[in-house]
Order: sequence, then C-alpha cells, then structure tokens
Amino acid sequence: MEKLAKRALLVDFYGPLLTEKQRNVWDLHYQQDLSLTEIAEVEHISRQAIHDLLKRTERILTEYEDKLGLVQRFWIEREKLMEVQTLLQELTEDDFSSPTACERHRKIRAMIEDIFVNIQGV
Repeated sequence: MEKLAKRALLVDFYGPLLTEKQRNVWDLHYQQDLSLTEIAEVEHISRQAIHDLLKRTERILTEYEDKLGLVQRFWIEREKLMEVQTLLQELTEDDFSSPTACERHRKIRAMIEDIFVNIQGV
C-alpha cells in the first residue's frame, strides 16, 4: 500500500484517538501540505518539535494498527467486495438457467455472509 494512502487510512481510522495538537499538526502537514517550518511558526514551537511530534504521532497510529488491525481488515473486506462486484457484473439472464449461475450464486452468498460475520466482529 502506498505510504501516503496508508497514512491517510491510519488517521481516518485512529485519528479520533489522537490529541487535538497531534491531529492539528498532522492535518497541517499531510492534508494542507505545510512545511515543518510553516507549522512551527503557526504552533509557536521549534521545527524539530514539529518533526518529533509527527514521528511520534505516526508511531502511535502504527501501534494502534498493529494492535487493532482495522486498516488491514478494511483492505481485506474491500478486496472481497470488489470480487463480489466482479462476479455480479458477470451474471447474465442466461446464467440463471445453468449450473454456472447456481455456483456463482453460492460463491457470492458465501462471501457476503463472511463479510457480515467479520463486520459484526468489529
């Protein structure tokens, strides 16, 4: 997974667990694309302090993911849903009168049930 996308997902899932200052500095740097120097001026602290805060925040987010695995679970479920979508798109009216349709239907149903079981476990 691309590093920027991973950071975005980490903060989407675990951002509410961060302090207001951590969220604010993260947002200024990664969402608003401010430099460390610019953020330091806004926050009235040193550039090094901003750098340290961002590194610590990323470590905290990574630790949450290591313990809870919500981002990983999201990607697994997303892949399953994409496969279901592909299978559904392949169905035609003719499929419903053939054994192939029945097998696709069973596969789709099993995948959907698996997704619901995993979602309820969250």
